[in-house]
Amino acid sequence: MTAPRLRGIFRRLTLIVVLGLLTAGLTSVPAAAAAGTYQQVTGFGSNPGNLTMYQYTPANLPAGAPLVVALHGCTQTASDYHTHSGWQKYADLWGFAVVYPQTGTANNVLSCFSWFDATKDTRGRGEAASVLQMVNHAAAQLGSDSHRVFITGLSAGAGMAADLLADYPEVFAGGSVDSGLPAQCATTQAAASSCQNAAQNLTPAQWGDKVRGSFPGYTGPWPRVAIWQGTSDTTVRPVNATELRDQWTDVWSIGQTASSTRNLPGGTTLSTYNDSAGKAAVALYSISGMGHGLAVQPGSGTDQCGTAGAYFLDTVCSSYYTATFWGLDSSPGGPGSLPAPTGVRVTGTTGTSASLAWNAVDGAASYTVRRNGAVVGSTASASYTDTGLSAGTAYGYTVTAVDSAGAAGAASATVTATTTGAAPRCFTTDNYHQVAAGRAHQSGGYAYANGSGQNMGLDNVFTTHTLQEAPTGYFVIADAGCPA
Repeated sequence: MTAPRLRGIFRRLTLIVVLGLLTAGLTSVPAAAAAGTYQQVTGFGSNPGNLTMYQYTPANLPAGAPLVVALHGCTQTASDYHTHSGWQKYADLWGFAVVYPQTGTANNVLSCFSWFDATKDTRGRGEAASVLQMVNHAAAQLGSDSHRVFITGLSAGAGMAADLLADYPEVFAGGSVDSGLPAQCATTQAAASSCQNAAQNLTPAQWGDKVRGSFPGYTGPWPRVAIWQGTSDTTVRPVNATELRDQWTDVWSIGQTASSTRNLPGGTTLSTYNDSAGKAAVALYSISGMGHGLAVQPGSGTDQCGTAGAYFLDTVCSSYYTATFWGLDSSPGGPGSLPAPTGVRVTGTTGTSASLAWNAVDGAASYTVRRNGAVVGSTASASYTDTGLSAGTAYGYTVTAVDSAGAAGAASATVTATTTGAAPRCFTTDNYHQVAAGRAHQSGGYAYANGSGQNMGLDNVFTTHTLQEAPTGYFVIADAGCPA
């Protein structure tokens, strides 16, 4: 293959270098952050993948805290990702350490993690083995909770994160693939471009086999996986999110129809796929109109994070929603001993409010209520009314019991409350007629729901979906059921 052709493939894998020079080695923590430590770590292992290890440790981190691994994108550095992604904010707030592996031009001309190279991204080999050595080193030094180790990444880093979830499912309790690709989509550089730009036309079972084949004989438990994708991404096409959804729902032996769908900030549609116990095993976050990058939302709110820049896109704080999906917001070191509240139910709605009630939990001093993943209130009683809502809109709620020491227990199952007023409308027909009716649009042979931008599959008369409209002109896939 010619050098220009190789450069072309690499360009399609890249993220443009973030503006501004960042220091190497020991990097100072931004002034607004808690007095944690971000620094390079050496001597973590034999390092067969020739990677560099950086680590952020919050001040006064207790033993038994979770550990997050965060992988940068092409042409980026660990410092770039630490500075812009927002993970430091939640490490300080909720008490966990972050490991930032870093690759460089010696491995790849554009400093991409080698998600497409079977000699580097498979169990026990190359970069994958180096990342595992970093995890083991950090966990041993910090006394981390071995059952609460998670991994996330952007673009090429996301492709590597997906590979590592498949390579080491016994290590990672959960993962997040941001603008990335399915595990083991490509095994050579030549195949990488096809994975990024086109559907691979594999069944969910075939995608699942790529995960199962990464660690033959492993029977679970499997990691819980968050998938983030912009609908206008032309570097890693939105079909990759659909393939990731197919891959990990098949691994979990659950269907590809969402258990619930709701709206989040930044034009984000969250579709969750529950396991047999009713807990989300796979979460797909589709961001309408977003291009290629990591979703951030600068601000001081708990659900806001990061700084915008090249390929750090101001839409919604993906790190916050990923962390809450993994349960990192419970309390430092993991959830308290209190069980999840049962019997959570909607007792009433108006056009602007929703009232909830649940069964009291013994030992609970208070309860925390979350709407669409964000904390909206706390109450000492087993009921709560949320106000300031939009009419005719569905909201997802969970409730967590908190003991007298402030330790939060497990979160309840999600219940959905739909405010009164302009009720959502639903339309069921094939993709061709959804496009013809103006409820979806066609791009590259695929149909996408207007508003949410969700990938509906091939634009033909053979694929059928139910689309829910709320508000007017904004459509989401509602195959699991529509309230209209």
